[in-house]
Order: sequence, then structure tokens, then C-alpha cells
Amino acid sequence: MSATRSPKVSERVAPKAADPQPQKKKRDEDDGPDFSTLLHAWIESHRASLVDSLRRLGKQPIGSFFTCLVMAVALSLPMGLSLLLNNVERLGGSWQRAAQISLYLQLDASATEGEALREQIKNLPGVADAEYISRDQALEEFQQQSGLGEALKELPQNPLPGVVLVTPNEIDKTALEALRQKLAELPKVQQAQLDLVWVERLAAILKLGDRFVFGLTVLLVSALLLVIGNTIRLHIENRRTEIEVIKLVGGTDSYVRRPFLYMGALYGFGAGILSWGVLAFGLDWLNDAVVGLAGLYGSDFALAGVPAADGLSLLLGAVLLGYIGAWIAVARHLRELAPK
Repeated sequence: MSATRSPKVSERVAPKAADPQPQKKKRDEDDGPDFSTLLHAWIESHRASLVDSLRRLGKQPIGSFFTCLVMAVALSLPMGLSLLLNNVERLGGSWQRAAQISLYLQLDASATEGEALREQIKNLPGVADAEYISRDQALEEFQQQSGLGEALKELPQNPLPGVVLVTPNEIDKTALEALRQKLAELPKVQQAQLDLVWVERLAAILKLGDRFVFGLTVLLVSALLLVIGNTIRLHIENRRTEIEVIKLVGGTDSYVRRPFLYMGALYGFGAGILSWGVLAFGLDWLNDAVVGLAGLYGSDFALAGVPAADGLSLLLGAVLLGYIGAWIAVARHLRELAPK
């Protein structure tokens, strides 16, 4: 009997194998939360900050709108001037056609020789295009533009030579002068004329305009940073007690800073949208007068609107300015927000 009972006794006395599950759970707790948990917490924190910023701006719709409107006006001025300068440059024509070299051929040069010379010049390096105007075409155009058609008919022969208009690839005064001298040595060419005076004047005016726009942009960007910085500072002062409590219970500077950065970016986004709309409306309103004036001179010129790329750049720049302005304001006042 004792032999038959011994196995059962041994089963009762023998210790059970240790459960591996508690040890595994303990190791997981020691390793900390995994990446997905941390990522979810980070996204949730940013979402909560964005929603909180939107809610606070929504509580003051009039003040938020006028802040965005002030920023939009400041953004519209340099952008609008830049768009007007681009339209002026387009009105002046392309630089290549503005710097054409006129080759006046000898009077005995036939139309066949003129066409052959045009083909030869068109294949030269540094030449974008060449156009031949025969003596008869030149006389006809002169009669139409000068109003002296009847007087020219009394002349015994056509006094105007054939012309080859050469369009260069690029605008460089030294290269153009070298090209002019090279073309002047071609057969049947009596004179090669290059007039860059008005092109240089237009380039100087546009360069002056670019510098003016750059200086105005720097001034207005500085003003925008002050506006957004002062606005964020007021929000910080209104939440001073709340921020001190957050830092007292262990809140980090980045946690405190995050809602204000979103608020600055939202101000910039609103200002960018308003500025885009102001520019589109302003150019459309001004375009009616421009089209009427151009029509008096027989031109179909019209102002181009705000390109999509420029509008998106304006919007992105406004958001970035709002973010930077908020960062500067919070960084300046964060040291003063330590709990007392």
C-alpha cells in the first residue's frame, strides 16, 4: 500500500513549474512603452493643442480677424509690387527681342540673297532667330506707319534697303557687341545697328524696383513679427496662471510652447488666405483700367493674375512667419513663467 500511495504523495509535495507569463510582463514593463504607443501619444498631444488653439481663436472672432487682416495688408504690399514689376517686364517684351540687331543690306542685294543671308545668320552661334524684311515689305510698312504714302509714290525708285533682324540668345553687352561686329563683316551687309540704350534703362528701372521691393519686404516682415509676437504675448499673459500650474506639475517647455506655436501658424494661415484674396481682387480691379489704357495704344496687354505657385508661396511664407513670430515671443517669455 505504501508503494501505491508514494506517487500521489510525491505529486502533492513536488513544486509546480514557475509561470513564465509574469516574468515576461515584468520585462515588458521594464522596457517601457513601444514606439506605436509613443507615436499615438505624440499625435494626440499635437491634435489637442491644435484644437485648443482653434477654440481659443474662435472665442475672439473679431479680434482674430483684424489681426489676420493687418498681417494680410502687410503681406500684400510687397507681393503686389513684385507682381506689378513682373507685368512691367512682360510689357517691355522679351529681352531677346528688345536687343535685336538690325542688319541693313546694300541696295543691290536681291531677295534671294537676303533669304540666303538669313539662313546663314540663323545657324550662327549666339543667334536665336533671324527674320528677313525685303525692300518692298519695308516700303509698305513705312507707308502705313508714316502716312507719306502719296509722297513716296513720286520717288523714282525704292530708297529703303532690305533688313535682317537678328535675335540673340542672351543679353550681354560685350557678347552682343562682338556679335554685331561679326555680322557687320558678312557680305551684302552695309550697316549693323545695335541699340541697347532703352534696354539698359529699363533694366536699371526694374533693378531699382526689385531693390525697393526687397527693402519694403524686410521692413514689413519685421513689422509682422512684431505684430504676431505682441499678439502671442497677450495670449501668454492671459494664461499665465494656467502655465505656471502646468510647469509646477512637471509640464515641459515644449508642452507649454506647442499651443502658442499652432496659434501663430493659424494666424499666418488666415493672413495668407486674406492676402491672396486681396491681391486677386486688387489686380482684377486694376486690370479694367489697364486694358482700357492699352486699347488706346492699340495693344491687347492685360495684367496677369496671381499665379498659383506665387499664391502657395505666399501662404506658406505667411504660416512660417506666424510660426517664427510665435516661437520668438514664447522663447522670450518662457523664462518668466517659472512657478513661484
